[in-house]
Amino acid sequence: MHPLLSKIEHAGDLQEMSLHELQQLGGEIRDVLCNLLSARTAHFASNLGVVELCLALHSVFDFRNDRLIWDTGHQIYPHKLITGRYREFSTIRTKAGLMGYPNPEESPYDLFMTGHAGCSISSVLGVKSGDDLLGGEERRAVAVIGDGAFPSGIVYEAMNNAGGLGKNLLVILNDNKMSICPRVGGMASYLDRLRTNPFYTGLKTEVVKALNKVPVFGDPMERFLAQLKEGVKAGLHGGMLFEDLGFRYIGPVEGHDIAVLRKYLKMIKGQEGPVLLHVVTEKGHGFKPAVADPVFFHTPPAFENDNGKAVPKNQGGSKAYTHYARDAISEQMAGNEKVTVLTAAMCQGNKLEPVREKFPERFFDTGICESHAVAFAAGQAKAGLRPIVTIYSTFLQRSYDQIFQEVALQNLPVTFMLDRAGLAGPDGPTHHGVFDLGYMRLFPRMVVMAPGDASDLGAMLEFALEQAGPVAIRYPKATAAEIAGERAPIELGRSEVLRWGEAGTIFCCGTQLEDCLHAAEKLASEGIDVGVVNARFVKPIDRDMVSRALEEGSFLVTVEEAALMGGFGSAVLEVATDLGLNASCIKRLGIPDQFIEHGERGELLADLELDSIGIARACREMVNASDAVR
Repeated sequence: MHPLLSKIEHAGDLQEMSLHELQQLGGEIRDVLCNLLSARTAHFASNLGVVELCLALHSVFDFRNDRLIWDTGHQIYPHKLITGRYREFSTIRTKAGLMGYPNPEESPYDLFMTGHAGCSISSVLGVKSGDDLLGGEERRAVAVIGDGAFPSGIVYEAMNNAGGLGKNLLVILNDNKMSICPRVGGMASYLDRLRTNPFYTGLKTEVVKALNKVPVFGDPMERFLAQLKEGVKAGLHGGMLFEDLGFRYIGPVEGHDIAVLRKYLKMIKGQEGPVLLHVVTEKGHGFKPAVADPVFFHTPPAFENDNGKAVPKNQGGSKAYTHYARDAISEQMAGNEKVTVLTAAMCQGNKLEPVREKFPERFFDTGICESHAVAFAAGQAKAGLRPIVTIYSTFLQRSYDQIFQEVALQNLPVTFMLDRAGLAGPDGPTHHGVFDLGYMRLFPRMVVMAPGDASDLGAMLEFALEQAGPVAIRYPKATAAEIAGERAPIELGRSEVLRWGEAGTIFCCGTQLEDCLHAAEKLASEGIDVGVVNARFVKPIDRDMVSRALEEGSFLVTVEEAALMGGFGSAVLEVATDLGLNASCIKRLGIPDQFIEHGERGELLADLELDSIGIARACREMVNASDAVR
């Protein structure tokens, strides 16, 4: 079915291929990608958009020796297919299969495990610097970064440094007019102007080469010729921002013409110093539905081919926590004109499109600039607004200093809604949001909450917007549960008892609450009476409830979909120690001190004993241990 792709042992084989064969290979890659999406959700449109760029890069450079880093990494599929992983490709994003991002453990062609945006230029500059210091054969260094990631602050820190060092570095700006959603901001407008530049790149390059040969003499003639030279260069092309940072700017170049790409890559390969190649691509190229709707097809659900139309397979009608969070935000914005919402290129991921449409003046998408988003929110709070910052847990880590300096230290009422907290399933370790409890509860004045079910989430947001200081609410990428029965109101630092037991207590932090109740029911059928408490607050923790559970029962099991180190279970141990209680009868269930691989969320929870079976087993072990002591 894939006669060329099936014969490729490593990317070096591409250097022996004709242009026609490379074009045929691109068609085979697109066929594999479409077949994949009929089986499972995956990053799609972004991968279709870089097929020709990937083939051109590997046919000009030899990345067994040269260096290549794909920024963000979700567009890595064509690269994986031509670097010896074609036969395993059907396993991508499944447990024990290929990762959906670069992974050095899979192949030496993958230098870094990347999943966050903006760091490729810094990393590849560091690698290049190291290669030069260590000597040996010359290695070319290439970073591929998308226009959506390009506004990230670290990009300009790296370019500033690279321009000063003058290393032989190639930065490829993959401009497809998109992030996950359409781009925003001044850099997007600047790239739009460059893209519509009427001058032919090849002509510009030759003229600039000629200008560089113009002799200069002493002052004042030297000044005059230098000014003339720069004036002509500025008139010939845009890209002066990059030129002024020390990069030779070349582009824009058609990104789906392999012959053109190869021409420019070969030319740049012999250039000295940093070069930025501006490549224009189309997200979803080669698959009309993805071109027409690149936002939906960024990571679409698995679909079926219905007479040429991509029809999503039945996904069921249950709402996810993300949807409940979105609806709660919309309700609060409707009732309070001071409430704003800020996100960092995650409008689609956080399902905020209806909020953006309904409240456009109070909706702010900063692009992939999480640090700026948090400091921006702090400014709004200082002015008297009630900003809600809604960012994935794993991405909010990028703004750690701003959470400290601009929000917590100032005691400003910024509400953080951390989507994708816990295990993010097939996206794997770059996206698992398992560190937020540890990094948020450290800050004085910060209130940290975790809803036990869907009904908690809306009530917690309403509570948060009434507080005088910062509040964080974390929830997973999962179908939302709704616990039946009358529920206690949200009160600062108070947990909720759903059932009490004489043997011991399960103290649940977050949406494992339904599994905890199932575990308690199973244990009750075995004659073991175990209580279940919905912790709700990680900080301030319910000290009275911890004391009661330890004094009235023989054990306490804490459950959290977060790192154990510094998390909720650690907070319970701290309270027990402070109160002089017996901490030896506390067992903590959560994420151990290791990075968790990719897989379906249910599979990973079961492996970590965070499902109802594992929670019940832990309780039995504690009962047996307490019986042995007696």
